[in-house]
Parts: sequence; C-alpha cells; structure tokens
Amino acid sequence: MMKNIGIIIETDNGKIKETNFGMITLAGANKPQLFAFVMDADARALKEDLESFGITKIVDISLPPDQQNNPMVRAQAIINAIKEFNICAVFGLSTAMGKDLLPRIAALIEAPLIMDCFHVDLEQNLVKTSQYSGKTIATIKLTGDVLILGVRPNAIEPIKAPESAQILELKQDGIHLVSKGFRVIRTGGADKSKPIDLVEVDVIIAGGRGMKNGENFTLLSECAEKLKAAVGASRVAVDSGWAPYSMQVGQTGEKVSPRVYIACGLSGSIQHFAGMKTARMVIAINTDENAAIMSNCDYYVKADALEIIPKLTKLL
Repeated sequence: MMKNIGIIIETDNGKIKETNFGMITLAGANKPQLFAFVMDADARALKEDLESFGITKIVDISLPPDQQNNPMVRAQAIINAIKEFNICAVFGLSTAMGKDLLPRIAALIEAPLIMDCFHVDLEQNLVKTSQYSGKTIATIKLTGDVLILGVRPNAIEPIKAPESAQILELKQDGIHLVSKGFRVIRTGGADKSKPIDLVEVDVIIAGGRGMKNGENFTLLSECAEKLKAAVGASRVAVDSGWAPYSMQVGQTGEKVSPRVYIACGLSGSIQHFAGMKTARMVIAINTDENAAIMSNCDYYVKADALEIIPKLTKLL
C-alpha cells in the first residue's frame, strides 16, 4: 500500500525556498504519494515547481486572517490535514519556522519527533541525525501512526522527478482551530535588511579570531554580497562583540550544511567544526598552516584573510 507523506512547504515572498526541494527528494525516496502543505502562498503559483520534484497533491490550507501568525492554530491546521488525507509522516525543515511548528504538532498528536535529520528510511521507519556536537551519527527507529521529521536544510541534493499535481483545498468548515490559550498580540513587518539565513544559504563566509575586530567583518559582508552568501562567525568573534549571536556557527550556534564554507581566520576548534562539518566543500584561509581547520578542509590558503578577502572581492 502506497504511503501518504505530508511536506510542509516554506515560502519567502510567495516563492518556494530552494531548501524545500532537497527535503521533497528525501521524502520521495521510496515512491510514496507526496502531499505538499501550503499555508503562506498561492498554491497555484507553486504548482509547476512542486510538480517538477514529484509532488502529486498540493493542499491549499487557508487560515483565518486573524490567526495566520498563531503557531498553535497553524499546528492544528496541519493536524487537520494529517487526518483528512491519512498522512503517515510529516516532513518539515529544521529552520526557525520548523523548530516552532513541528514540536507543537508532535506534542498535540503524541507523535515521535526527530529534528535535524539527513537520512530517512520510511520502509523501516529509520532516521539518521547527528548527536553529541556532531561526534556521532544516531540511527533511530520510530514507532507510531504518524512520524514528525525535521530535515536539515541543504543536507540533501535535490533531484527532479516530474509528476502531475492536483490542487486540493482543506475545508476548515466545522473544524475548530484552537489556540490552547496562545494569543498573538502583535506582529512586525518583514525586515528587508535582515541578513540571509545561515541554515538555508548555499555559501557561507565565516570569520574567527583572525579577523581581529568587528570593523573587519565588513570585508566579509562585502565579499558575501558578491557571492550571494551569508556571513558566519566563530564563538570567539561573537563573544568579542564583533558579530551578533545570530551569525554564530558551531556547537552553541547554528548547524549549517552549505555547498561551500569559507573559513577566514578560524582555528577550526571541535566546537566550531561541529556546526559546519556537513558542508560539502570547505575552503580555509589562515596564517597558521598547523591550525585544525587546515586538516579539515578541501582547499586552503596559507595567508592573512585580511589581505585575501579584499582581493577576492575585487576579482568577483
């Protein structure tokens, strides 16, 4: 019997975030029927892109205008979709939205939850995720009628698998969306100056102690703009006040899986490496050829990042 898999689609300004496509590829590995749950965009506008990666059902979940930002209402709406379409597993991204929404869904239906997955076998209900600051890989067997899975962004290479999709509307008539006492008092407008999300970007250029001060992080920002990259930082840089905590990569910061990670003046401590070890390519720039990052990278430059980065920016 073909399994029905639900996938929570994240969008930005009405467009699908690229990181969704790797998640869809992972969910569709054993050829189940894939349902895309769309809450924040016009489902019809997303149809072509979702079809190209194997989605066969697109569920347009409309929420009351005054409840669209209430996470408890959003969780209940997904639960309604799970029941309506007999879903046996729900996939979402381990992003800020996913970390808020997926645990709520799991708690409300008492379902098993694993976040930050990078491998899922729905035939045996096995998932893989890293533990102990990336020192080991845990293979976990889940039991339950519905599995809730948070997928690490960029961990899976998207592969197109064209299908024809049908758009379905989730009827909310007669279904009470309860907030369980959670009330949204105020929401702010989108901050257009907000930096690119570290966990979703393809390229990260990160600075450590070798950047020497906060002003020099401007060099990284200028280079990142040319690369359409995000700027990251080590804990030392953050603790020194050179960069905000939102830019911290490592054991106590963000866990990232970009295609390219450029480490500038970073020693490559175990704690930092735990946050970026799943990057597909690591390029290091350091004056110390014996720094730990030099033995944990694909390419390195033995040089001062403060000299190399401006030259790279100029070339770009």
